[in-house]
Amino acid sequence: MLVNAVIYTFPAEKAEEAAGMLRSLRDRSRAEAGCITFDVSRSIDDPNAFVLYEEWRDQATLDEHYQTEHFKTFGVNGVRTLATNRLAHRCSPLE
Repeated sequence: MLVNAVIYTFPAEKAEEAAGMLRSLRDRSRAEAGCITFDVSRSIDDPNAFVLYEEWRDQATLDEHYQTEHFKTFGVNGVRTLATNRLAHRCSPLE
């Protein structure tokens, strides 16, 4: 299993637009065969910050995700263009 954790920060005037894109990305990603979990949370302390927590079966399924139209639309050409900061970690669970 592979974990992908991403923290995004947006300008206040773009946070709601980003939230809508993140919901769309989440809903479509959950339907992918290799997706185990795809959750999006909004910070209580900073409502302009969002955390994505994703679990993928393996690197191959994550790579397939990166090629989907919804990832390109809502991820690369969507939230990434609105974000003022993006911190991503590709992880493996501790054994």
